[in-house]
Amino acid sequence: MDLTQEPEDAQGAQGRQGASLRGKTVFITGAASGLGSALATVLAGCGADIVATDIRPAPLDAAAPAWRELGVRVHTIGFDVADPDAVRHAIGEAFEAMGRLDILINNAGTDVTLPIDALSEEDWLRVIDTNLNGPFLLAKHAAALMRQAGAGHIVNVASTASKRAWPNAAAYHASKWGLLGLSHALHAELRAHNIRVTAVVAGGMRTPFLLDRFPELDPAGLQDPMNVAEAIRSILLMPQETVIAELTVLPMRETSWP
Repeated sequence: MDLTQEPEDAQGAQGRQGASLRGKTVFITGAASGLGSALATVLAGCGADIVATDIRPAPLDAAAPAWRELGVRVHTIGFDVADPDAVRHAIGEAFEAMGRLDILINNAGTDVTLPIDALSEEDWLRVIDTNLNGPFLLAKHAAALMRQAGAGHIVNVASTASKRAWPNAAAYHASKWGLLGLSHALHAELRAHNIRVTAVVAGGMRTPFLLDRFPELDPAGLQDPMNVAEAIRSILLMPQETVIAELTVLPMRETSWP
């Protein structure tokens, strides 16, 4: 590192502050609520065209007009990330509708909070299929388009559950530890094709995913999903010569990590 290098001039700093995602297409899973919805809002506000997807299409269609009011194109797709055929079709539909696919954000997730003796095989497979197999399949098909385009960015939304463990969440931990490993493996493999891959280790957020299942949680101890969306936006706006392979975003009162 050259410690004698001159600081960035005002014009360069202003250019970075004014950076946008205009002209880029972002494919977001789990966009009907929580972090996914926040991401669609933040990235549309940054000029990106949005492919908003979820297993529940009705909330997507209800939210789409507000995203379009930000001056971008929006396409919605209802599909299950755990279904390999549906994944393949969704990526193809997104590319056909938008003409390009620059950024994939694997945000969709699920959990079954049960002790292992009560966790059925179906429960286990549902969590693994949604949280790990789905991101693999989406990355596989999206990366093929990104290689053709010469660049791209894949963001995998992990969790503090990928760093430690607590009781009654075996499937969730296995899926998120696996997702973190997958993300780093893709980072190592795809950077040769000018595709950046980032794992975002997100701490607790004020989203239905947590609050609907654990009403005893104090919302004040969680973070606004918009804050995590803003952190992801900053990753996407990094110069192409730089990749952030992993980023941890925690509420100030986080107790699950470290």
